[in-house]
Amino acid sequence: MKIVSADFIKSANGLKDCPAGEFPEIALAGRSNVGKSSFFNRMVNRKSLARTSNTPGRTRLINYFLVNGSFYLVDLPGYGYARVPEKMKVEWGKNIRDYLENRGNLEGVVLLLDIRHRPTEMDVNLHGWLEQAGIPVILVATKADKLSKSQALNQLNIIRKSLDLDDERPLVPFSAKTGQGRDELWNIISNGFLSENLPELKPF
Repeated sequence: MKIVSADFIKSANGLKDCPAGEFPEIALAGRSNVGKSSFFNRMVNRKSLARTSNTPGRTRLINYFLVNGSFYLVDLPGYGYARVPEKMKVEWGKNIRDYLENRGNLEGVVLLLDIRHRPTEMDVNLHGWLEQAGIPVILVATKADKLSKSQALNQLNIIRKSLDLDDERPLVPFSAKTGQGRDELWNIISNGFLSENLPELKPF
């Protein structure tokens, strides 16, 4: 998919603040330190559209970005960061669940996992919940450039076993540094999540 524009639209403090309209939405979910902002910036070929930080847990709102004037990428608050107060964790979790359960424009979720580590209990629980809810999921293993090819293959197998994935299920290794996985992901998104909503969007 050719990305010609990507613009920040608004930050929503829960479902009630999400923008009106009929644009389809693809949500980005993952732990606070999984590299969501770097992933987003590489996917839309912008250096700093989504803010990156050395301190995980900075994304506390639901952030909307309009891509190609046709669909939203929605950056959900990261989960699982220990230094965040418990009360705030509960509030974030409620906002995320409310969005995922009730947002009619949601077409699917890109779930980001750090390729270097076994999925956490929260990763496994969110993946299982999305599957049970019938929400389409694309699984992405970030930070692939941090490992050798053999290490990456081993870690991908560990992730597959942890999430009980069959061999047919795509699990895309991704690097924000090199761009590995970017074109593959846009092809999956354009032919899956957006194929019915945006028939004019085609992969390269």
